[in-house]
Amino acid sequence: MTHIAGKRLLLTILLSMFAGGPAWAQDSAEVSAPTQAKLSTEASFAKSLNKENNWYFSWGYSRQQYAPSDIHISQPSLGNDFTLHQTAASDFPASVQDTIHSFTEFEFTNPQENVRIGKFMNPEKTFAIEFSLDHSKYNTDLNQSVRVSGTKAGQPYNQNLTLTEQDFYYALHNGLNHIMINAVWLHHLYGPENQAGDLQLISRAGAGILLPHADNVIFGNTNEVGPKNENVCCTSKKDWWQINGWTAGVEVGLRYRVYKSIYLELTSKLAYGALRGVPVYQGSADQTIWMSEQVLSTGFLF
Repeated sequence: MTHIAGKRLLLTILLSMFAGGPAWAQDSAEVSAPTQAKLSTEASFAKSLNKENNWYFSWGYSRQQYAPSDIHISQPSLGNDFTLHQTAASDFPASVQDTIHSFTEFEFTNPQENVRIGKFMNPEKTFAIEFSLDHSKYNTDLNQSVRVSGTKAGQPYNQNLTLTEQDFYYALHNGLNHIMINAVWLHHLYGPENQAGDLQLISRAGAGILLPHADNVIFGNTNEVGPKNENVCCTSKKDWWQINGWTAGVEVGLRYRVYKSIYLELTSKLAYGALRGVPVYQGSADQTIWMSEQVLSTGFLF
């Protein structure tokens, strides 16, 4: 091959490569476009989740109301196996003075307090996953008359009983703790979004465990679980708090941004709880409860 022929061959190869280059580039762009879009979306999502005010924390106080419920008592060694039917109960009274005292003495867990800790899971900050604690309190109402049926001291028992501090005092006010994981949705209603003056509709749905402390007296016999600073939690019969069932609930209300990173929240909650194995003297108690609750909280975004 002559020197001139070699140059012509090289020129032909280069021209064919450059002529096909745009087509190859176009094919490559078509293949990588979805991938690039996906990477761009993921990067935007990751960036939004790392922005300021993606987490929130709130602390509040509440009042509860309970539907009448059946309470089943089992004390095998005493020959007791009976049910109190449609027993009325209330939350533990906490006056305004009690609440103020809890602040001045830094006893923030004295009233019925509520904690919410959540993280937004989308760039628009309209959906979050949240941990919640409702430190509610439950007391059967004294001096009410309820029907009791079953077995007492090994003998059939079916009559009305007036609840007194000695015959039947049943309290879960340290407390009836609802510990839940919630899905949270927020919807803008009014004002500048994500700024002071922003009013949002907030709703929650979740489920979790019941962690009560039982304080009760049944026909003169007091339940004893020991001091609060010993055997604190959570599975022994001598623990102060014990896992005694499960709970599920829904909540709806309003969140108002009073400052860029501070908000007030007022909500109403409906919860169902199944209590199992609540400790009583030489036995246990079972019941199901329906609770309605009103919660007023102050929250911080960070």
